[in-house]
Amino acid sequence: MRKMEEQLTRFRGSGDYVASPELMYAVNVAMALEKPLLIKGEPGTGKTMLARAIADALGKELIIWNIKSTTKAQDGLYLYDTVQRLYDSQFGEGDVADIKKYIRLGKMGEAFTAAEQTVLLIDEIDKADLEFPNDLLWELDRMEFFIPETKELITAVHRPIVIITSNAEKELPDAFLRRCIFHYIAFPQADKMEEIVRVHYPQVDRRLLAQAMEAFYWIRDVKDVQKKPSTSELLDWLKALELSGADLDTLKTELPFLGVLLKKNQDVDLVNQVKARG
Repeated sequence: MRKMEEQLTRFRGSGDYVASPELMYAVNVAMALEKPLLIKGEPGTGKTMLARAIADALGKELIIWNIKSTTKAQDGLYLYDTVQRLYDSQFGEGDVADIKKYIRLGKMGEAFTAAEQTVLLIDEIDKADLEFPNDLLWELDRMEFFIPETKELITAVHRPIVIITSNAEKELPDAFLRRCIFHYIAFPQADKMEEIVRVHYPQVDRRLLAQAMEAFYWIRDVKDVQKKPSTSELLDWLKALELSGADLDTLKTELPFLGVLLKKNQDVDLVNQVKARG
């Protein structure tokens, strides 16, 4: 019982990452149960940064597997360099009979074979095709995979802490979801956002922060904005306002450097129109 209590309090956030109590609990439960933690939330809510914060807080290496639309499950396990082997066989470079020389571990393979426990981030899993999550079920469950070319069974030396992020662009298979602990990171309310900002800019002017945040949340509430500004864009905007020495009173009627917050022409035009109408 005591060991479980200790496991449920291992992660308490980090110096530059503000985690809610619910998120910290989800992280610790996932570690205690040795299950992947699936994190969803809109872009800019700190999903990817969570894995770095866990690694920093626990003093562990972070291994990042960035998922793309073309990524296959085996890419994360190992790659067999047949092209190099063919080249060596033609030009007499080395012993081509030793197939092991041409096997390169992927990010999951690196996490499995690391001398110490690592944090493995599988970032934006929903970018891959629908079969990708199902193709990883055995590896995530058993923490092992087989390399047919060398007849090797690769088993995790230390079970990695697995963090999986999704932008909810597509539904993930039920069989995959059953194997994960799930947490949705809601976009921060104003009080939590102020706490986040002050972690990054502890000396930020109080009036500047108050007026910038008022404008920021107003923009996020404008109907039909296609890409709402995120936390990172608010931080960039505050820096731009601070460096420019912008007149704080103008923030009530104007929105300088709007392109720092909004990244689509339609959104910039829409916000300017709504602002002009008062």
